[in-house]
Amino acid sequence: MTAIEQYLLDTYRATQQRTPMPPEPGRHDLAELRAVRDRARFQAVLDGRAGRHPWRAALHRATDRLLDRLAPGRPHRRTTC
Repeated sequence: MTAIEQYLLDTYRATQQRTPMPPEPGRHDLAELRAVRDRARFQAVLDGRAGRHPWRAALHRATDRLLDRLAPGRPHRRTTC
């Protein structure tokens, strides 16, 4: 069963039982991602590392590789991370 099908079933049940409607699928996804990011930053500070996102350097490298494949030979390198 997909998330949409489950949502429709839960909505139907809520209507039949006159209970509050469930939240739409994906409604709180960004808040959850921010919470994970904030927790990773907090843990980094507790571990004595810089409070940056732990995947930042890997993300920059992956972006550079993608840009190399899409537009070879074009200058797009960052000077700082």
